[in-house]
Amino acid sequence: MKTLNILSGGAAQGLVRSLAPAFEAETGLGIAGDFGAVGAMADRLRAGVPTDIVILTAALIAKLADEGLVLRSSIADIGRVETALAVRAGDPPARAEDAASLLTVLLAADAIFVPDTKASTAGIHVAKMLTQLGITDAVADRLKIFPNGATAMRHLAESRDRRPIGCTQSTEIISTPGVVLSGTLPPGCGLATMYTAAIPTRASAAPQAQRLIALLTSSETSELRRQAGFLSLTS
Repeated sequence: MKTLNILSGGAAQGLVRSLAPAFEAETGLGIAGDFGAVGAMADRLRAGVPTDIVILTAALIAKLADEGLVLRSSIADIGRVETALAVRAGDPPARAEDAASLLTVLLAADAIFVPDTKASTAGIHVAKMLTQLGITDAVADRLKIFPNGATAMRHLAESRDRRPIGCTQSTEIISTPGVVLSGTLPPGCGLATMYTAAIPTRASAAPQAQRLIALLTSSETSELRRQAGFLSLTS
């Protein structure tokens, strides 16, 4: 089967997968490519990896447009995604109403599963948050760092630690069996990131990519976006 090649942040993986059957039925194309840390995905595009559509943070898409790597006219916002806490299915919830209770939650965990703290949106934020709370050194040996949030959540689901938690984007938590969304980060510590789609300047299937963007942003798929963990553009 011919495919539409995608490079995307892991935050959009669940949503893209939910729309893939409808897209394939309409265009005859499957969707293939990579989902991972947004910085790594942008670097793959820069390296010339054949790509028909990119879904990354709005700020990174804007930078790629300035570099002439995506068509500015094709840029479309999909929705915002919050960084959140996760626990294994069946474990007590880990909720934080303020910075003090978040500090307590993190210090109580014997393992903290997070995505890449240098290349992923959520991982970079986690590193800043730990510095903000003053516990970077205290939890350093408990951090379990993985290339992206989806991988981190899969390992959290399989963890044999006594009281593990995870922190990544809500969409990656929702789409991973064996873990549950336990609450967003409290005011002053949270992050809501806009995810945006665009067509690379060298795309070989630009019309089909535009159709996928239409599906990703349509009012008819708003419920799928909500279920996947995307906040509405107006909320």
